[in-house]
Amino acid sequence: MHIVAIDQGTTSTRAIVFDDSGSIVASGQSEHEQIFPRAGWVEHDPAEIWDNTTAVLGEALEAARITAADVAAIGITNQRETTMVWDRKTGQPVCNAIVWQDTRTQPLIDELSADGGIRRFADVAGLPLATYFSASKIAWILDNVDGARERADTGDLLFGTTDTWVLWNLTGGPDGGIHATDVTNASRTLLMDLRTLDWDDTLLEAFGVPRTMLPSIRSSSEVYGEVKGTALDGIPIAAILGDQQAATFGQVAFDRGESKNTYGTGNFLIVNTGEEIVESENGLITTVAYRLGEDAPRYALEGSIAVTGSLVQWLRDNLGLFEEAADVEELALGVEDNGGVYIVPAFSGLFAPYWRPDARGAILGLTRFAHKGHIARAALEAVAFQTREVLDAVAADTGVTLDELRVDGGMVANDTLMQIQADILGVPVVRPAVSETTALGAAYAAGLAVGVWSDLDALRDMWREDARWEPSIDEEDRERRLARWRKAVTRTFDWVDED
Repeated sequence: MHIVAIDQGTTSTRAIVFDDSGSIVASGQSEHEQIFPRAGWVEHDPAEIWDNTTAVLGEALEAARITAADVAAIGITNQRETTMVWDRKTGQPVCNAIVWQDTRTQPLIDELSADGGIRRFADVAGLPLATYFSASKIAWILDNVDGARERADTGDLLFGTTDTWVLWNLTGGPDGGIHATDVTNASRTLLMDLRTLDWDDTLLEAFGVPRTMLPSIRSSSEVYGEVKGTALDGIPIAAILGDQQAATFGQVAFDRGESKNTYGTGNFLIVNTGEEIVESENGLITTVAYRLGEDAPRYALEGSIAVTGSLVQWLRDNLGLFEEAADVEELALGVEDNGGVYIVPAFSGLFAPYWRPDARGAILGLTRFAHKGHIARAALEAVAFQTREVLDAVAADTGVTLDELRVDGGMVANDTLMQIQADILGVPVVRPAVSETTALGAAYAAGLAVGVWSDLDALRDMWREDARWEPSIDEEDRERRLARWRKAVTRTFDWVDED
């Protein structure tokens, strides 16, 4: 039997077919447009995302040479926080989706944090006040799209992150579509109480969001409903997980102290804290790791880094340093070191562990000696340095230091980056045999819900190591590089002001 995972990501939508050994059989993928109306604004077209979803499902089934009769269930995983609002009767979005990277809502965040600071709601939601999360994006749509608030107040509008949008459309849309999300995505809205796993009235009032807009909150692994009207008609949708939680699940990091780091558009380190809610004192986010059926939820600390893979895209698309993203590795290998160059990619401010919306990106240490090879290497090092700072915050919060780091995501194909990461961390970096762990995690959760796999131990038995990188520099060299990085980071502070 097969499981189909829909991976609705920041830059593309994929459908991946897995067999019951957890191996990839076939896939389909389609990129969607990144829309930048003005500085700090990032949008997606919801209609394009839905069209791409149906297209890649067909591509994946055709490539796998299977039909709906061969599919046991579908799992959904998605870019988190990205906010969509649409009409429940017509299915038409009221505007483009506001992407998690978007910073247009900073004035509202500043207003709310003036009373109690950025951690005003952290004891309830686990999150700092930041433009990153969905709540302020919903508020912006209601206050800035003509007629949106009135339509929301009368119950005509629905909110969802992209998992909810895909689920609603897959299950019928205006004709009885299921309006739901899972606990992992709900925990990224800044509207859910981590303890009750329900929408919190105080938070709803603070952001001015009507409860009628919000999806029901369900577990990460259960049957939500059945597909209507596509090639997978009648197949149960049996899992939803936000992309980083899905990757953690795919890395079989089910227990307290287990972790993973995903290298994608941004980097996201998650460390499982079991059934305990750990409030960070070092710039991390408290979030839901997963919930299986009626079991108790598992929680996690997360270090969210806004810009890593997208830095490489920026070097390609905005500066034209190379034609393909993969070319950054060859450029970086052409130099012995960074030539004194450091890049701090604070394009949307700095996320964990700093949470400095006033920061902006900078390239520092430039001399006439520096060339594009040094910039390429500095970009890869920026990924590794940011990850190191998040891991240091985890150790400070939990007292746990990792013996190794399990990695996944598109950038882990870059062997040079993985070696740099091992050097900066001082511990081995391990890549799994199936690096598509985000989709794999959604498939695992769906398979558990319908009985393809019996329990978590069955999933643990399928994990395999593909490659391992050992540190190759000494501690003195490592600390010298870290000191220069931290010095560079401070130079980006206080760039944005009221002007």
